[in-house]
Amino acid sequence: MARLADKVAIITGGAGGIGAATGLLFCEEGARVALVDSDAAAMDAALADIRAKVPAARIEGIVTDVGQEKAVADAVEAARKALGPIDVLVNLAGIRAYEPLGESRAETWDRIIEINFLSYVWFIKAAIADLRASGRGSVVNISSTHGVNPRGGTGQYDATKAAIISMTKTLAFEEARHGVRVNAVCPGLTITPFHRRRFAAAGRTEEDVAEMGREGCLLGRWAEPREAAYPILWLASDEASYCTGSVLMVDGGRFVKHGLG
Repeated sequence: MARLADKVAIITGGAGGIGAATGLLFCEEGARVALVDSDAAAMDAALADIRAKVPAARIEGIVTDVGQEKAVADAVEAARKALGPIDVLVNLAGIRAYEPLGESRAETWDRIIEINFLSYVWFIKAAIADLRASGRGSVVNISSTHGVNPRGGTGQYDATKAAIISMTKTLAFEEARHGVRVNAVCPGLTITPFHRRRFAAAGRTEEDVAEMGREGCLLGRWAEPREAAYPILWLASDEASYCTGSVLMVDGGRFVKHGLG
C-alpha cells in the first residue's frame, strides 16, 4: 500500500529516533518528506539511511532552530518550494530537562517551552494555509505518556507534553470546519538513540535496560522507534479520516500495569 501517495509531509525532530523512523515509513508509503531538526550530523545520518533503504524517496533535510518563529516560517517555505504544499505535519521536536521544579531555572524553562511547545505552534501557524487547502490536512502532535501521568524530576518536560495534549484538542475544535484533522500520540518506553546514550553514560548494562522494559509495561519490553511511527502513519493517512481530537496511547499498556490510567 501507498498510504501517503501524493502527500507532502513535514516531520520536526526528524533526525531523532522516532522522527527518523517516521520519515522512513512515510517515504515507504509514498510521501514526499521534509525532515526538520537542529542536529546537522544526525540529519545527515537519517537522510543517508532513508535514501539507502528507499532509493526513490523524495526527501529533504532542513537544519534549523525550531524554537524560533522566523526560522520555522523559513523552513516551511523551503519544504513547500522543494516538495509542494503541505498535507501532513508531524510535530515531534523535543528536548528534556532534569530539574526538580523547586530548583528549576528560567533559562531551562524558556528553552524547553520554545522547543517542546512553541515549535509546534509555529509550525502549525506556518503550514495552516496549506493544510486547509489540502482538503485532507492532518496534524499529528507527539506528546508523551507523561503528559497524562507526570512524574518527579522532569516536571518541565512533562508540563510541555500536557500542554501539547490540550493544544491538540483546541486546534481540532478550531480546524474541523476547515477539514484539518488534529490528533496526538503519546509514546511510552521507546528505545531511541537518545536513551541508549543516556543509559550508557549512566553505566547501565543492556540487561539493566531490558529489565526496565520488563517492569515498565504489560508487554514487558521497550518499543522500537518504528512501532511508534506506525500509529503516526495511520493518523496522518486517510485511513484515520474520522479521527480528530484523539489522544492515542502507544505505551505497551504501561499505565494499565501500574494502575494509573
